[in-house]
Amino acid sequence: MHKRIMDTAVPQESPEGLIIAMEELLRHVRHSATTGGLSTAASSTLSRLAREGPQRLTELARAERVSQPNMSQLVTRLERTELVRRTADHSDGRGVLVEVTDTGVEVLLLRRAERAGALQQLIDELTEQEQQAVKVALPALARVIQDQQARS
Repeated sequence: MHKRIMDTAVPQESPEGLIIAMEELLRHVRHSATTGGLSTAASSTLSRLAREGPQRLTELARAERVSQPNMSQLVTRLERTELVRRTADHSDGRGVLVEVTDTGVEVLLLRRAERAGALQQLIDELTEQEQQAVKVALPALARVIQDQQARS
């Protein structure tokens, strides 16, 4: 039997309430990006390649926490739409790297602009004090995440 989580019983200021708010925000912003018709997995993979550079399929699958066959299928779909390409790994003649194409970068930039526009529309509906709080809190949380990743 499926149990429904009752979001209304959670205080908004609690960590659980903040998670619920963050999930709603992420869902709203993600759904605002329609360029390229990418799935969440495809968008995440493309973003990783643009951020981190070419990677082997096995590394990409591990980083995105999917199986290698699933990543292979995803890369094949992205290749068909010319968003990524496979190239020889010059450090290992048998290896293949997956890299984002210029078209892939363009799609990512358009998607980022769509998400930024959706976020800005939400921020515009906040009070001045709420806007300032968001502009301080979100970058601060991002900094903490980056600091944690650097220590790992």
